[in-house]
Amino acid sequence: MPQAPRHFPDPAHPRLTRAVEGRDHTGQMQVIRVVEERPLTIFLNAQEIVTAMTIGDYPEYLAIGFLRNQGMLLADDTVTAVEYDEDLEVVVVRTARQTSYEEKVKKKPRTSGCAVGTVFGDMMEGLEGLVLPQAELRTSWLYALARQINTAPSLYLEAGAIHGTVLCQGDQMLCYMEDVGRHNAVDKVAGYMFQHGVSGGNKILYTTGRLTSEMVIKTAQMGIPVLASRSGFTAWGVEIARQVGLTLIGRMRGQRFICLSGDDRLIRDADIATVPDEERKHRRKGAEA
Repeated sequence: MPQAPRHFPDPAHPRLTRAVEGRDHTGQMQVIRVVEERPLTIFLNAQEIVTAMTIGDYPEYLAIGFLRNQGMLLADDTVTAVEYDEDLEVVVVRTARQTSYEEKVKKKPRTSGCAVGTVFGDMMEGLEGLVLPQAELRTSWLYALARQINTAPSLYLEAGAIHGTVLCQGDQMLCYMEDVGRHNAVDKVAGYMFQHGVSGGNKILYTTGRLTSEMVIKTAQMGIPVLASRSGFTAWGVEIARQVGLTLIGRMRGQRFICLSGDDRLIRDADIATVPDEERKHRRKGAEA
């Protein structure tokens, strides 16, 4: 299989932001870029599943990833077509397997997510017996990734009001997705992995959002053994991470973090005291961006 393409944000894309005029605290006119929101209705074969508010990039990845993370698209399913109509704001995922999820779509418990932060029932389905691989994780990788992610061109730096999710391997970023909701962003990564046959066993997933139960479940279902964030935790998120053996790292700021699950994977190979002053300043600047 050919190597999967790498995807990174394009903050200059004219369709993703809009120029809006306003006045600042001094009364001066200012023009800033604000993020666009668009509805996207996802169909699985002939069945309408959900309408998500999204920035509108990578609709195919979002649809596939959403269906995959909701357990509606199975690991061995053959996707025969993904049809996106920009005018109708609809994406249809077609599979060789006949599907019907009428009962599942009726179950819509609220969760602590934002945007498409709902799960169609059976939140823990698929986690029974799940064993995540004992992949290596180095603190030097985490520090390098934090610097790259926080300083990379992004819609967040251009306009704010957005979440990011980054699929990483070692100290390299493979796929960086953004959206108004952190679940949209992680679903895009899941769709990217499914479409290109990317396995999660030796990967790290970084999110700018909170480490909630649903984020932990999605990461585990994607087969990724490490989830990291600059944000904090929920108790249920930590409990599930410990249950499935997922390494959960939060409150990443520069070279500081806290690991509340799966510390046995972590190799502390970077001594902060040995990092040159200029390097430390650069990382601190990136973490504050």
